[in-house]
Amino acid sequence: MAEDEWVLVEKVQGQFQAEILKGLLEAQGIMVWLNPQGAARAYAVSVGTLGAVELLVPSSAADHAREVLDAYYRGDFEDMELTDSDAQDEPE
Repeated sequence: MAEDEWVLVEKVQGQFQAEILKGLLEAQGIMVWLNPQGAARAYAVSVGTLGAVELLVPSSAADHAREVLDAYYRGDFEDMELTDSDAQDEPE
């Protein structure tokens, strides 16, 4: 079986937003590689086009990743509540 290629599924502004989306995709079982663009990598710039970060996933997971991102942007995750298993270490 051939190895998957990494494909671009989203480009966002700033490392913080990229990390949020990375966590969301990884929670869905999708591997993610963040690729900061140009000056963002060298100077930790997070504004404007210099702060763009690409989210890449294996090509076999690209369609699923796009579906998850579409659901996120639609707000499908906003009303979700933590279950007991999600809130493992919360104080009583």
